[in-house]
Amino acid sequence: MTKTLSELIAILPDVVSVSGDVDISITSAVSETDAFIEPGGLFVARRGFSVDGHDFIENAVRRGAAAIVGEREIFDLPVPYVQVSDARLALGWLSAAYHDFPSRKMTIIGVTGTDGKTTTTTLIHSILQAATEGKAGMISTVAAVLGDDWIDTGLHVTTPSAPLIQSLLALMVENGLTHCVLEMTSHGLAQGRLIGVDIDVAVLTNVTHEHLDFHGSWENYLAAKGILFDMLSNSFRKDKQEKISVINADDPSAEYFAQFPADIVLGYGLGEWANVRSQYVQYTPQGARFDVWNSGLSDGFFTLNLAGEFNILNALAAFTVARSIGINSSHIWQGLAQVESIPGRMELINEGQNFTAIVDFAHTPNALKSALEAARPMLGSGGRVIAVFGSAGLRDREKRRLMAETSIQLADFSIFTAEDPRTESLDDILQTMAAAAVTVGGVEGQNFGRISDRGEAIFEAIQLARAGDVVIACGKGHEKSMAFGTTEYTWDDREAMRAALRGAPLRTLPTASQG
Repeated sequence: MTKTLSELIAILPDVVSVSGDVDISITSAVSETDAFIEPGGLFVARRGFSVDGHDFIENAVRRGAAAIVGEREIFDLPVPYVQVSDARLALGWLSAAYHDFPSRKMTIIGVTGTDGKTTTTTLIHSILQAATEGKAGMISTVAAVLGDDWIDTGLHVTTPSAPLIQSLLALMVENGLTHCVLEMTSHGLAQGRLIGVDIDVAVLTNVTHEHLDFHGSWENYLAAKGILFDMLSNSFRKDKQEKISVINADDPSAEYFAQFPADIVLGYGLGEWANVRSQYVQYTPQGARFDVWNSGLSDGFFTLNLAGEFNILNALAAFTVARSIGINSSHIWQGLAQVESIPGRMELINEGQNFTAIVDFAHTPNALKSALEAARPMLGSGGRVIAVFGSAGLRDREKRRLMAETSIQLADFSIFTAEDPRTESLDDILQTMAAAAVTVGGVEGQNFGRISDRGEAIFEAIQLARAGDVVIACGKGHEKSMAFGTTEYTWDDREAMRAALRGAPLRTLPTASQG
């Protein structure tokens, strides 16, 4: 694809100055990383949290950048230079313009929230696949689905960068897709990674205690989530398509999100005030059967193969989205029923044992509460819930106390262990959790313990388990690495659970014994 620099910068609202030939051809993609620049590409230098992209301009030119965009006043570059007031904003719009604004050629659904984003995104995608005969794409923390192509995103990633999102959307358009559902994190929204994406439907799952280390306050966290809903009123209108917001009416923050302008505002939930709600839910260990009432009219019963009340809410969100864009009940029923499991979300691990073993991504107090509550109906006679989890280093410290307290109250035995300690002391993290457990009646050695190595912790939980129990490892889910110091070590809770069930702990972390 080829664009001139003048074509690209015409979209920018904040150009300060331009030097050099603006008619030069940009023949490779926009990038904010000098190492990814290809000859003919456009390099956008912006200030990050730890590095300043302006320091890498010389290297980008050396690698063949045809032009540079940045915020500093710079002279004497051998290539054209465009100074802007906000390089973060420029990166998103330039990436979109280079790929001919692919989001304007599809129906785009964005999903945000503290918990349930990936599950809701997956359910919506499954319904869209059924309704469009496979012409729906998805970008989530688990995978990017571009049609027949599937890209695993299971490492420590959140929302991809703006250039990557636009290139993935462009591939979807090239593959003939008509719809795409995007999982959108508060980090990605706050950092402008979704700039240049035109949203048609915005979805909120919930807002609970998380990421206050990054956002600084609850108000800032809400505002970051609100960016998605604000994007509705600022997005390109496609053939007079209505802009729709879909909000969890049961969430305490529902009113905040309902205030953002949209053509249609819909609430879903289990309460009477929701536009779309369920009145009757029959739970099973493997899922549920539930009815749906849409604006007071019955839409029938639906089957869900995912356990827990929280997944009923995720399914209601998916239903509401589908109905709002004209998808019929039969396609919704088919789409929901086709989702057998989601990687790392209440994922059953079966090696023929006489108890239930589960891996879940729950890494917030609310998500842990939901996971432990969902585990209860799975117990056999006299069964116990045995929970294994930790709390991440260099992240929201308050979670350590809250999660420990939650587990003591809802699990029968808790094992506190490593979960991405990063450069913090793992012993200090575990001590904080243990102290919190004691304040709500925990007794170390009786209803909780601490084991530094996560492989050993999961193995110990399996050793403790007996017939009818549920062993649930929370916090890592689908992720395939764990951070100690500044190093990412290979790690997968699912493999650790399988290894433990086969008789030995998984030993890939620096805390592992060599036995």
